[in-house]
Amino acid sequence: QVQLVESGGGSVQSGGSLRLSCAASGFTFSTYNMGWFRQAPGEEREGVAGIHSFGGTAYAPSVKGRFTISRDNAKNTMYLQMNSLKPEDTAVYYCAAQRSSLWWLLRSSDFDYWGQGTQVTVSS
Repeated sequence: QVQLVESGGGSVQSGGSLRLSCAASGFTFSTYNMGWFRQAPGEEREGVAGIHSFGGTAYAPSVKGRFTISRDNAKNTMYLQMNSLKPEDTAVYYCAAQRSSLWWLLRSSDFDYWGQGTQVTVSS
């Protein structure tokens, strides 16, 4: 069975850092494009960052320069390093996977597998 399990969320003060992890199993991780999405209460799900199976990356303008997406295919794990966190980064963060084209557009409808989410809270 396909599983994506996020970890590393928590509560930090504005300006702090967190690193999220996504552990994948049940599929050939190295052949999939991966992404991070987030959703705050009352808001639409938003694409945050994506990474191609070969390592290319894409970021939402709101996080570019602060967040870094990476993957370790030997560990079947994807990461999101979040620095200089702001209160507006507060959301549930989701790990997702896909094998379709246009992964860099960060559209949730293009992703097939999803994790359960992990809460990130940034206080002012």
